Amino acid sequence: MKKIAASKFDPEQQSRIIEMAWEDMTPFEAIELQFGIDEAALMRLMQQWLKPGSYRLWRERVKTRSSKHLTLRGKKITRAYASQHVKIHRS
Repeated sequence: MKKIAASKFDPEQQSRIIEMAWEDMTPFEAIELQFGIDEAALMRLMQQWLKPGSYRLWRERVKTRSSKHLTLRGKKITRAYASQHVKIHRS
């Protein structure tokens, strides 16, 4: 388990990490691949970045989502987000 400093990430990266962590279809492995953060480190960072109530809601949500772990996902899930999902990019 690597110790990752929250200050390592700029605000845009922090926002993207939080967004990916909240997305049901984005597995923890994708976050680790993109940002080098394992699940335990992500939990510590989310605890620092979110309000206590928001962190508790997020933890409860990801505990019940098998889609957040590649090994627990169904074989039919082949994409990281819904086909109707549209990303809005901030300029």
